[in-house]
Amino acid sequence: METLKEPLYRSYQGGYFRSLVTPEQTGNLFSLLEFTLPKGAEPPPHTHTNEDESFYVLDGELSVTIADRCTTLRKGDALFAPRNISHSFKIITNKAVFINLITPGALWNYFIAFSEPLESLPQTLTAPQALSPERLKAMLDATTNIYQINFK
Repeated sequence: METLKEPLYRSYQGGYFRSLVTPEQTGNLFSLLEFTLPKGAEPPPHTHTNEDESFYVLDGELSVTIADRCTTLRKGDALFAPRNISHSFKIITNKAVFINLITPGALWNYFIAFSEPLESLPQTLTAPQALSPERLKAMLDATTNIYQINFK
């Protein structure tokens, strides 16, 4: 496996993420991302048809709902979200830092496509900005048509 030479920090939803392991490094078996996101940067409930996801909290708290079961995750807690079962998460604290394992890893490409490279890390996080109708449509088209993610 090839090691990343530099962390790939990218701006996303008022926070940022870095790629720890890319799908190219694993033959698309998985990707591993570290997210630092503000409260309000969460996706709506959705179902992956192609990927399983796992979450490991490094800082802050998340409320994760899988099917109808809600679990609070704190620093050091992990949770598995299997494909074909609806899930969502809410950031309970002002921000959360968590590892996201995506299996297989192709969904990593979505995060790359809808983020921007960062030259330096922001000192503070900002609430996610409202998306333009064109950007929102592009994101929904990609999640639905390319990655077969269904939203409630």
